Amino acid sequence: MIKIYTDGASRGNPGPGGFGVVMLYGALRKEIAEGFRLTTNNRMELLSVIVALESLKKEGTAVTIYSDSKYVVDSVELKWVFGWEKKHFKDKKNEDLWKRFLKIYRKHEVKFLWVKGHASNKENNRCDELAVEAAMGSDLQIDHWYEVEHKKDNGKLL
Repeated sequence: MIKIYTDGASRGNPGPGGFGVVMLYGALRKEIAEGFRLTTNNRMELLSVIVALESLKKEGTAVTIYSDSKYVVDSVELKWVFGWEKKHFKDKKNEDLWKRFLKIYRKHEVKFLWVKGHASNKENNRCDELAVEAAMGSDLQIDHWYEVEHKKDNGKLL
C-alpha cells in the first residue's frame, strides 16, 4: 500500500499557486512540488493528486490519498465527480483536471481520507510547506488551461 499526502496552495485565489506531494512506500519517500504563476487553490489541490497518481509506475497499485481538501475528497468519495462526468461537466469548474484525474484514477485502487489541514499531521504539514514554497518560486509554470483556454464570457479568468 502506498500512502500519498497532497496539498495545494495559492497566494490569492486566483494568484500564484503550487502543490506539494509526499509519497510513502515502506522506507521509501518521494516529494514532488511545482508552482504556477496564476491558478486557484482548488486547482492545485486536485493537481497534486493527479501528479501523484501519474507518478506511480505500475497500474493497479493500491493507494491511500490523504488530503485536507474537502473539494477533492468529497467529490470522489461521495461520487459527485462521476455524476459530473455523465453530464459532461456542465457548469463545473476544473473540467480539464477532473477529466485528467478520472483517466489516472481508473488505473489504480484509490481510497481517499480527509485530514484536518494545518493540524498535527506531519506529512500533511510537509505538503503544505512544499506547496507554499512552490507558489513563491521564481520559475513558475503556466497553468495553460486556466490562463489561456478557459475564460469567462466577460473576459475575466475563472
